[in-house]
Amino acid sequence: MTPEQRRLRAKIAANARWSKYMAREDQADAARSAMLARLERQVDPSGELPPDERAKLVKAAGRELSARLNAAKTSKRASSTSAAKARGSGAGQ
Repeated sequence: MTPEQRRLRAKIAANARWSKYMAREDQADAARSAMLARLERQVDPSGELPPDERAKLVKAAGRELSARLNAAKTSKRASSTSAAKARGSGAGQ
């Protein structure tokens, strides 16, 4: 499957998801809750930590996840930009 086909498939799936009756806020809340539950399982798999300590660790894990996603986005943007520049410079020669 080509990257363009993957983008088209993702676009169709996203539009189908947002066309459902459930309100956007409800979907966002459900996604946020699922992410927090996953982070809680990650930082305290046995469920032994006190709630306040677990909350601190979940907050830090969330910041780490956010930083990783931002780093990946920045890296992808930089590689896309350099690839576009390479295509542009080769076209005129």
